[in-house]
Amino acid sequence: MSALPECPSCGSEYTYEDGPMYVCPECAHEWSKEGETTTASDERVIKDAHGNILQDGDSITVIKDLKIKGSSSVVKVGTKVKNIRLVDGDHDIDCRIDGIGAMKLKSEFVKKS
Repeated sequence: MSALPECPSCGSEYTYEDGPMYVCPECAHEWSKEGETTTASDERVIKDAHGNILQDGDSITVIKDLKIKGSSSVVKVGTKVKNIRLVDGDHDIDCRIDGIGAMKLKSEFVKKS
């Protein structure tokens, strides 16, 4: 009989250890040995240049002239962008700018409006 805990997701008794985690081979659920779920610690918080937390649907203002790669256009300081979407990656804001089109921006160059 195994001394490992059952899977909290599906109740399977066939769990195994993988470093600091327990893994269920039946439902692929992973959890730490301390009992915390990994989903709570994986949540990413994206902040603007002033430290305000950004969320999907927020409006932002650009705080620095941004050159558009592969073009001679520039996104000017003070450009307002509505209805942003947060994504994973280096450029963590996906948006549409009037007169330019779809763009990805870094959160360090914007402030929440």
